[in-house]
Amino acid sequence: MNNLLERTFKLSENKTTVRKELMAGLITFLTMSYILVVNPSILSTTGMDRDALFTSTALAAVFATLMMALYAKLPIAQAPGMGLNAFFAFTVCGVMGYSWQFALTAVFIEGLIFILLTFFNVRELIVKSIPKVLKDAIPVGIGLFITMIGLKNAGIVVSNPDTLVALGDFAKHDVWIAFMGLIVTAVLYVRNVNGAILIGIVVATVFGLSLGDVALPKESIISAPPSITPIFAKFEWDHILSFDMVVVVFTFLFVNLFDTVGTLIGVISKTGLADEDGNFPQMKKALLADALGTTVGSVLGTSTITAYVESASGVASGGRTGLTSVSTACMFALALFFAPLFLMVPAAATSPALIIVGLFMISSVVKINFNEMSEGLPAFLTIVFMPFTYSIAEGIVFGMLSYAFIKLLAGKWKDVSVTVYVIAVLFLLKIVLDASGVMGGH
Repeated sequence: MNNLLERTFKLSENKTTVRKELMAGLITFLTMSYILVVNPSILSTTGMDRDALFTSTALAAVFATLMMALYAKLPIAQAPGMGLNAFFAFTVCGVMGYSWQFALTAVFIEGLIFILLTFFNVRELIVKSIPKVLKDAIPVGIGLFITMIGLKNAGIVVSNPDTLVALGDFAKHDVWIAFMGLIVTAVLYVRNVNGAILIGIVVATVFGLSLGDVALPKESIISAPPSITPIFAKFEWDHILSFDMVVVVFTFLFVNLFDTVGTLIGVISKTGLADEDGNFPQMKKALLADALGTTVGSVLGTSTITAYVESASGVASGGRTGLTSVSTACMFALALFFAPLFLMVPAAATSPALIIVGLFMISSVVKINFNEMSEGLPAFLTIVFMPFTYSIAEGIVFGMLSYAFIKLLAGKWKDVSVTVYVIAVLFLLKIVLDASGVMGGH
């Protein structure tokens, strides 16, 4: 068995082991398993069957992550994307008033378009055209972004109408559960203990249990997954040629493309698999795995699939190959039958993993020359827009826009490729459409 895994994933060549890969996959699963609860909660507001959504979310994650594992052979997990599911439920079905079947059809069409764009190398061309300085900035922005997610999930940082954000309430147990996990994880790292992140999650969960904030499953921890029949392949073709369908598909395309691109660049840069320009050989395969995941996910009855930034937690734990993703996919498959057990881990217990990974990801900031304004400002905007707009895609948008226009107006237009200028124009068009309300208020 070990020989088969070695031949398939080249573990020795990537300086990793079966144990390390499996552990990394488990950690990735634990940091993103919230999607099994959150995605059904969001999409069920449209009238979709919540129990069926739990099963479709898990099945879509299994399929898409296995595609990334066995085809692209990368330690990247995939699942229905946050933000994209909110656009599906609250904009398309809420503000625009369409049925969830209409929205599901838009996701299916988007997936087919992505397959074509990937097949003709359009997506790969876009990724490779991103300037190196922005490729160095993207992991830093993602690091701050997932740190913000971790702090928010633990209640350490909360919203404030006067100051936008503020320190959370330290009377709440979630804060202390997170700090317990953070301290334990950090100490274990200092002592070079393998599996530090996973041990930190377990200790934080047990601490939460002792405080009475985490409850052991009351029912049997094993149960059959609910049927997906109510939402399986429920497409609606009545409005397929309407302007609204074009707008909805374009929005899904745009956000998914740059969320996925940002995540791939950010996470892979930390594996040592990328070259000095931030590109890596499996780029096209990774993008196709994402496109196929979205298409199959829509048939299963869920919103757009995307690469998950939480994969960085597995990479930080030593994950280097597709075996990490196989492990994550297996965890999602097990979750179908052991949902009560997996879902007892609170968000506060996984927050330390995201904070620690945020620390690891900001290291590439030292590669950026902030003294050169035409390079430094676009990099800076890329970094700060990700956490402050709560979107990887928006960070890339404003980083690319500022890079193109500053270089152009400063007389350095030859430094910029034609592809970047075309992308900048498309970004500007989207911003104008958003501002005019054509995008349905998204």
